Amino acid sequence: MKLKLIAILFFAFSTTTFAQKASDILGVWFNEEKDAKIEVFENAGKYYGKIIWIKNNTNEDGTSPKLDSKNPDKELAKRTIEGTQILIGLEWDDDEWDDGEIYDPKSGKTYSCYAELQSENELFVKGYIGFSMIGRSTVWTRASLKF
Repeated sequence: MKLKLIAILFFAFSTTTFAQKASDILGVWFNEEKDAKIEVFENAGKYYGKIIWIKNNTNEDGTSPKLDSKNPDKELAKRTIEGTQILIGLEWDDDEWDDGEIYDPKSGKTYSCYAELQSENELFVKGYIGFSMIGRSTVWTRASLKF
């Protein structure tokens, strides 16, 4: 009976988890609001992400393309949101990507960051200051390159 219970628990656990590898984060992801697509790529063993599409690419004054106006660096505030790198230097650590940073163009702030897959098509991303217990989290959804 005990062996049967262990077998059932093992089977239940193994069907709800999946093996992950560092490259699973690669690809294009929608942010939670689905108003931006972020392409995640690898460079020298670290992972980065840049905005490759935004839904509303117009500034408040009606001009286009939308600028990174909330950035505290006056020179960077002149760059376009599309093309801006927002994930910086994530490192693979067996079951998650951590020790990186995430830039939020909506606030102009940069936070420490980690990410982990919740499923093949959902990426949990958390930005924080100091301790990872306190911060803001979001879930990105895998997208296609078509937009």
